[in-house]
Amino acid sequence: MPLYKSITVNSQTTVKIWKIDESYSDLLSPLDLKPQSLERVLSMKSELHQRGFLSVRHLLRDFGYTDQDLYYDENGKPHLKDGKHISITHSFIFSGIIISDKEVGIDIEKQRNKIGIIAKKFIDYEFNYLESETEDYIRKLTVIWGIKESLYKLFATPGMLFREHFLVIPFMLNDGKTVAWIDYKDKKYKYNTAFIEFEGFTCAYVIP
Repeated sequence: MPLYKSITVNSQTTVKIWKIDESYSDLLSPLDLKPQSLERVLSMKSELHQRGFLSVRHLLRDFGYTDQDLYYDENGKPHLKDGKHISITHSFIFSGIIISDKEVGIDIEKQRNKIGIIAKKFIDYEFNYLESETEDYIRKLTVIWGIKESLYKLFATPGMLFREHFLVIPFMLNDGKTVAWIDYKDKKYKYNTAFIEFEGFTCAYVIP
């Protein structure tokens, strides 16, 4: 089965990544979905999204949870009934989950040149250390986007803006980690972040 990676971040935190190579029916058949989850997946117009949704439920099973253990709050943030913290992501042929005793966020992104076109929409401070002419520019932009997306998922607060409220400290791709800050409404929050690259994708995750 395509559990692609399992990363033990620390004794309370684990990341699992799934490579989606099964068909929709093969993913659906072993699952016991809540009626609202089944309704949601059947309403999706893209089979890619359907398979991403279902693969996340397989990752839950790998953690020992079922679809019934997962619920969402009014901001769309996922929660587990046992009180553990969870964050979910899927992008094209990969999906991922991070589960921890602490607040967490995760994001998987495909590395694509078009991220350079929208860089000014989500980056401000980071332009001080990015060099657009280098061959790792797109990869670094993807890391920054993934970290900021993970922070947004962790905080789940409407009104936060990637460019204005999230800041990623300079990093080297070989480091696989950096520090990020949220500066929002006169309060500052510091987070440890990590990232990995595989098959043209980047996975970033954050923990306090």
